[in-house]
Amino acid sequence: MSKNKSIYIVLPIIVATFMIAGVYVGRELGRQQGRAMLFQHNKFTENDKLYQVLSFIKSDYVDTVQESMILEETIQELLQNLDPHSYYIPGSKFKEMNDPLEGNFEGIGVEFRIVDDTVVIIQPLGGGPSEKVGIMAGDRIVLVDGEDITGPKIGNQDVIKRLKGPKGTKVKVGVARKSEKDLLDFTIIRDEIPFNSVEAAYMIDDNTAYIKVIRFAKTTYDEFMKATKQLRAQGMEDMILDLRNNTGGLMKASIDMADEFLPKGKLIVYTEGKSRERVDYYATSRRSLKDIEVAILINEGSASASEILAGAIQDNDRGLIVGRRSFGKGLVQESVQWPDGSAIRLTTARYYTPTGRSIQKPYDEGLDKYNEEAYQRYLNGEMYSKDSIDFPDSLKFMTEGGKVVYGGGGITPDLFVGVDTNDYTDLFRRLNYQGIFYQFGFDYVDKHREELAKSYEEDDFSESFRIDANLMQEFFQYADEKGFEGLKEGLSGRALELSQNRIKSSIARNFAGDNAFYKILNKEDRMIEATLEKLNTKNPLMTQRVL
Repeated sequence: MSKNKSIYIVLPIIVATFMIAGVYVGRELGRQQGRAMLFQHNKFTENDKLYQVLSFIKSDYVDTVQESMILEETIQELLQNLDPHSYYIPGSKFKEMNDPLEGNFEGIGVEFRIVDDTVVIIQPLGGGPSEKVGIMAGDRIVLVDGEDITGPKIGNQDVIKRLKGPKGTKVKVGVARKSEKDLLDFTIIRDEIPFNSVEAAYMIDDNTAYIKVIRFAKTTYDEFMKATKQLRAQGMEDMILDLRNNTGGLMKASIDMADEFLPKGKLIVYTEGKSRERVDYYATSRRSLKDIEVAILINEGSASASEILAGAIQDNDRGLIVGRRSFGKGLVQESVQWPDGSAIRLTTARYYTPTGRSIQKPYDEGLDKYNEEAYQRYLNGEMYSKDSIDFPDSLKFMTEGGKVVYGGGGITPDLFVGVDTNDYTDLFRRLNYQGIFYQFGFDYVDKHREELAKSYEEDDFSESFRIDANLMQEFFQYADEKGFEGLKEGLSGRALELSQNRIKSSIARNFAGDNAFYKILNKEDRMIEATLEKLNTKNPLMTQRVL
């Protein structure tokens, strides 16, 4: 009887235990069955997989995760694995990345630099809101809307975040000026500020113009045409168009510029992709520069729209391409923006030069190898000698004029000018790469601004300003403080001449602007020198064109 009683007592416990276990196991089996069903091919399509994986991570991952961060990183990785130029732009970065293509941004209109933990105005942009209220070069912005922005924690992005803003909004700044004892208060109304594409435009000799274009944006063509009109009035017959280190931008801007040089009906470029039919872009009847001899300067930093323009000129035998092989970006991106402000730029086509060349360099070994390719050019000697460029015959094309050109990785110049190795000593390179020349030029102008303003006009600064012994002594002392001890004895000969050119050009940029900077810098530029020699001798290559 006691045994039976024990069974009655234990049995309900056993049954309850099995019921609980059954519920738990059933729930787990349900989960697993649900997951199994989730990944059965007859229950979902491949298009659902990414969403389901993200949902699984969100619900079951061991730690809390930010779904938006995972999604953005996944999209970015997905696009980057397609090709090097498809990418994702977060909503917070869209305006920052898109402004250069638009050719403008909204802000207070100053060029600044952080020196000794303080925002120093290099120059207010001409006609901009800061210049209008009286902000001057050399001013220190120490307060923004009453908040102190000096100190070691302040960075460029912090400053930009505070000073940029929608057109028509106000920002109050407190400014320290050397000539004033107290802080100066300014209220600046933000406005639309141009991102200039034409950085310099001047007559380099009696009949040759020099134009430096640093990007291709919506405003580039108009800026270019304005510059050419002014230079024609000054006697322009030949043009050096400098596209070195111009990484590209909007294809339309380069097409419009090419149109001004080419006869009506000449092919400028064409695009084609798996889901994009071939589109040809032909020259129209613009031809305002039909009688101008043109030489285009390129290097390993010239890409995309720069290569479209150089390729159109080269393939149509319209001018001379000078320098080193360009980057090799022949992919066309289209943008799609989402409701949250983010966007993707997806490669949808390739572009081809008039002879049918694709100049896109290979990217099948991954992004790292792709980005390292430019460095490999140094290692294989291509930066110093054209003979080191090795393209197979399958990449050989021929222009109507009989000139051989190559595809498969950038635009190969007609006139090769390698990196200068004879004049650039290791000491000079160190000074240049560490920014000592520019830093000194900035500090020199900051200290001597009033003296320079009284003695020199900005327009003729490059011709009238001289580097004397006192200035060089000031430079040697400055370099010594930066870790270049004994520089006075170590810098001599050609390296000293080049250093003086860099010092003068840096002072000019900070005092008189970009035109003065390039007027000085270009006097020691071997690529400019070689181009001028070809233009002045009217080499037959320069005159192969149809008028």
